[in-house]
Amino acid sequence: MFNITAQDIQVYLTLAPGLLIALVFHEVAHGYVAYLLGDPTAKSAGRLTLNPLKHLDPIGTLAFFFVHFGWARPVPVNARYFKNPRKGMMFTAMAGPGVNFILAALFAGAFHLMALFGLSPSSALYAVAYYGVFVNLILAAFNLLPIPPLDGSNVLAYFLSPRAAYKYMSLSRYGFIILIAIILLGRYTGLDIVGRVIVPLVQGLGSLLGVPL
Repeated sequence: MFNITAQDIQVYLTLAPGLLIALVFHEVAHGYVAYLLGDPTAKSAGRLTLNPLKHLDPIGTLAFFFVHFGWARPVPVNARYFKNPRKGMMFTAMAGPGVNFILAALFAGAFHLMALFGLSPSSALYAVAYYGVFVNLILAAFNLLPIPPLDGSNVLAYFLSPRAAYKYMSLSRYGFIILIAIILLGRYTGLDIVGRVIVPLVQGLGSLLGVPL
């Protein structure tokens, strides 16, 4: 049973704006780039909108708060509309993490502006900007893992032969199970593969942006 304290609630409330923006813009970026490349699927499904209700998965959103691993509803993409399906899928996949890196930089800019104007580090707005950097970097870095169906898998698949890429992407049906297994492996064996890759990367990027994470 979860023991949620007042401090936990305060953290969740300051984390929520950055998480909401990160997830929504991530999915819209996928759909918009696919649309620019000729695929109308996301637009026809009403997913080229900033309305969070069109993108959020209730369980995936709650999971992010409680286990720091979550997801939104994937934007539908049909590679058959692309002139070059493999290249189209790579660019579409890169769009999500790409926009999260941009958002992280914008939140970092807001973070530094607040410091410049003397806003108290204990203020809620300061915390919102801080968590905005953190959430966007986590989401971008995690999605770049080359585990189907994460975005990194579509990037890696572009550089494989068509035959190898097909076999590799066929693992997508087991992707969620693989991710859970990796997380549990780190939690119960000490072989925290994700933590050893994601956390140092996020901390390094945070340092580049001048935000200690």
